[in-house]
Amino acid sequence: MTASNPLRDESEPRRGGQPLRGAHLDSTAQLMNRITSQLGSQLSLVSLDGTRRPVPPALVLVGHGSRDPRALSTVRALADRIRGLRPGLPVHLGHIELNAPLLPDTLAALGTAEAVLVPLLLSRGFHVKQDIPLAAAASPARTRVAAPLGPHPLLVETLHERLVEAGWRTPRGAAERRASGVVLAAAGSRDPEAAVDTRRTAVLLAERLGVPVVPAYASAAAPTVGHAVRALASRGRHRTAVASYFTAPGRFATECAAAAPWIAAAPLGAHPAVARLVLHRYDRGLAAADAAGERRLAPA
Repeated sequence: MTASNPLRDESEPRRGGQPLRGAHLDSTAQLMNRITSQLGSQLSLVSLDGTRRPVPPALVLVGHGSRDPRALSTVRALADRIRGLRPGLPVHLGHIELNAPLLPDTLAALGTAEAVLVPLLLSRGFHVKQDIPLAAAASPARTRVAAPLGPHPLLVETLHERLVEAGWRTPRGAAERRASGVVLAAAGSRDPEAAVDTRRTAVLLAERLGVPVVPAYASAAAPTVGHAVRALASRGRHRTAVASYFTAPGRFATECAAAAPWIAAAPLGAHPAVARLVLHRYDRGLAAADAAGERRLAPA
């Protein structure tokens, strides 16, 4: 009986009982990448004099959750990208609903450790103002909640790149510019501050593209993507693209893309700019908490 190789990927293609050469190289490369990443993370915890650096407060990515399996894969890919950008930073994932681990379970597993919760949400709303703070307050972990991701120029950078990937090009000449427009498709919320945030992103994207950008919503707010497309068409703008202002694929993103008369961009996903923005929110959350602590300790 032949002993199995514990380092071999059991899913690799095989021919005649032997792994294909390309597949063997791929699995070896993946193994080496994992070893390198783990080694880098361990080395980052050791200072030049050989002493162990203190572990920073954990980063907890707070996803909404979705029944679409692509959403969970996307958020995990984003977490991996963040770990690559900042080795040694503990990165965890917790969901508001629909996917495991749920946020309360993630926080419970941290015990009394420090953590910064970064919502993978693009505007203010009920989840940011109520659900996440309540979960943090009920946890034994010492937590602080960072701001949502949007609005921010890094999101505009990502939206622009996703549009270009879908086929967007800068209008050639005044006539094509007058015929062009973009619908910024977002999830929607009954909270008026969420609409303010989305409109701000639309303004920033319009400045980047040089054409009108109309915010529209999948639920809970108006206009819908279809109404926004028709409104642009009534103004002679038939070259209309839909920018997907969602962190990951899901039902809302799919429905909004289906209403596009021309091209529809992919969601933001695990774009490098999104990973940098998450770390920016994490750092700002730490700095705000430290500043608040200093004010409490200052003499009257």
